[in-house]
Amino acid sequence: MTAGRAAVAGRMLEMASTVTPETTQQAVGYPTLFVLVILGALVPVVPTGALVSTAAVVAFHQTAWFSLLLVFGVGALAAFLGDVALYWLGQRGVRSKNGSRLLAALRGRAAPDHLEQARRKLNDHGVVVLVLSRLVPAGRIPVMLACLLGRMPLRTFVRGDIPACLAWAGAYGLIGILGGSLFDEPWKGVVVAVALTLLISGAPAGWRRVRRGRVAEGGSGG
Repeated sequence: MTAGRAAVAGRMLEMASTVTPETTQQAVGYPTLFVLVILGALVPVVPTGALVSTAAVVAFHQTAWFSLLLVFGVGALAAFLGDVALYWLGQRGVRSKNGSRLLAALRGRAAPDHLEQARRKLNDHGVVVLVLSRLVPAGRIPVMLACLLGRMPLRTFVRGDIPACLAWAGAYGLIGILGGSLFDEPWKGVVVAVALTLLISGAPAGWRRVRRGRVAEGGSGG
């Protein structure tokens, strides 16, 4: 999954050096953004955060003042619909006697220790955890799986997922605005925004590798 995300992001960076504001707006139009964010909520190969940030960079350089609001609204709505669709499908798997491939796939994407941590936080803080899970890289699936296994009703999940998706779209939109404000040429801002989102999404995995290395060194030293 990580290799797939890196490949997609790499192609985005290759395209960034040749685009103009007009061609970028056509390539990352609102309908395309909507479809890709929904797809990314269902299939973790699409770097949805980078998509929203890229669209925000382009919108920042447009003359229409409401362009950024449209990016925010489209991104949040698409993320919400993708989450709800995935949760609804997951509920069908939980209710099924034989389970489902989707539920098994969700289990495979959530490390046991992360799932247990998500369960504890969900028990302690309720649906507020959904907001944090959307903002923390790789945090969405463990929390969603904990909600499914805890038999959280769809209505309750929706109530927590709305602010989660709004916060997520706002955070990655701000990254795009930051990248767009640094340069006069949009493609440079796109490069910065994509690099920042990749750095943020890869930080937890990098930290885990460093921590495992320290543990291994400590064990061998003892």
